[in-house]
Amino acid sequence: MSTARAWREYPRRYRYEAATCKKCGKVFFPARLICDACGHREFEVKPMARTGTILAHTVIRVPPAPFKDQAPYAMAVVEMDAGPRLTCQVVDLQEGQLKVGQKVRLEFRKVFQEGPAGPIQYGYKAVPV
Repeated sequence: MSTARAWREYPRRYRYEAATCKKCGKVFFPARLICDACGHREFEVKPMARTGTILAHTVIRVPPAPFKDQAPYAMAVVEMDAGPRLTCQVVDLQEGQLKVGQKVRLEFRKVFQEGPAGPIQYGYKAVPV
């Protein structure tokens, strides 16, 4: 994600705001402009519960360049209690402790830095409950 886009989306991401389609009720996180289920453009935006369950996970041992100093690291598909699914890094656990069905909560943390003097990108990471 570009730095400019990340900065524009920080307020919504930091507040964990989800958008619920007013027509079909599908929940999106982060919020979007058009519902992919029904094409409706009106949403109700409200804070989302920060807890969820791991549906699938993997360990990245050969990461892309911005994440090479973090390897190995765990990634998971998390189904949030509010409904949406998202893919994010799982932190604060030892290798082998991650399992399907494990409860997690989202936290806003540093994701990576663009070069030694570049801007720092922040985002959400999953932490075991």
